[in-house]
Amino acid sequence: MKKILRKKEMPFFELYARFIRDSKSGRRLQPNGKKLAAGTIVAYVCNLKLLKKFCNDTGFELRFRSIKHLTQREMKVEKNYWIRFYKQLTDYCYKNCGFFDNYVGQNIKIIKVFWGYCNKHLLLNIGDFHQHFYVTKEDIPVITLLPEELNFLIYNKAFQASLTGKLQQVKDVFVFGCTVALRFSDLMALKQTNIRVVENKWYLQVRSQKTGTDTQMCLPDYAINVLTKYATQKKGFLLPRFNDVNLNLYVKQLIKLAGFAHPQCKTRNKRGVPKEILKHESDKHISYDFCDLVTTHTMRRTAITTMLCLGMPEHLVRKISGHTPMSKSFFRYVALAQSYQDKETAMVFDKLKGKTFSDPPFFS
Repeated sequence: MKKILRKKEMPFFELYARFIRDSKSGRRLQPNGKKLAAGTIVAYVCNLKLLKKFCNDTGFELRFRSIKHLTQREMKVEKNYWIRFYKQLTDYCYKNCGFFDNYVGQNIKIIKVFWGYCNKHLLLNIGDFHQHFYVTKEDIPVITLLPEELNFLIYNKAFQASLTGKLQQVKDVFVFGCTVALRFSDLMALKQTNIRVVENKWYLQVRSQKTGTDTQMCLPDYAINVLTKYATQKKGFLLPRFNDVNLNLYVKQLIKLAGFAHPQCKTRNKRGVPKEILKHESDKHISYDFCDLVTTHTMRRTAITTMLCLGMPEHLVRKISGHTPMSKSFFRYVALAQSYQDKETAMVFDKLKGKTFSDPPFFS
């Protein structure tokens, strides 16, 4: 019996290597027919490295087995094998690697995608035991600037004058990004050809590198001033050029200098339980400040929430940001903007309390 079962086994890692090759070459495509993004391939490679390290460290032998002609007892054995794999892998991710729910869930999701590839593309008939794998997920708090804070960065001339030349460039890029709601890669790729001027109005026209969606936005005066300032950029780029890592560091410095450094709790879930993450500084572990958590992606988030907070209809904001009507991530921005609007509404009605008549109204 053991020899028969051995013949039905298939090399897991060889199949995974083929999965990556097919995904990279274009033999395997997205459901919409487009090639997979380079970042997706990188995630597959990282997942493969994790699985190999897991097997090396724990001694778990990973393999696939065709379920064709398996008896009921053998099917139960196979099911238990994959349930045990899932438990041991997730335990390893949490305990040995210190991962949090989102990263563990991302890796489990990739394994399920690979499983589907083996069943549907390679027709290996390995069963649907991957349906027992749970994909853990956590909604990370959205870090954005409030409209008042964005106003400070745009219009405070004293703050502008206090910055070094490099940080003034950073501020200009950050403010522009907080206006147009583009992803960082699209923002850095902007060229003169993305600008259209009609009757003295400047329009930004962009096709997203990630989603392929087209967006168009009429630019406000301060954004036009930024573009005019850098009109002589090399190779026709609209804005000063930064890589993601360096701009992240500069943006944190900028936001700290602006005074937006209030304490901000940073938590991530492990098996659904929130765990506070502290930063290491001068041999001490201390809580994060708001400026520490601001990144280049804060620009896009701030732009979306600012539009919503100041009353722009949701469908128009989605048209600018490129979100689909049923996008879950977009509804998180809506909820955040609603809390701001509730606060502003409460302030209005607090003022109403003080609006009393010294004399009774004429119609009483």
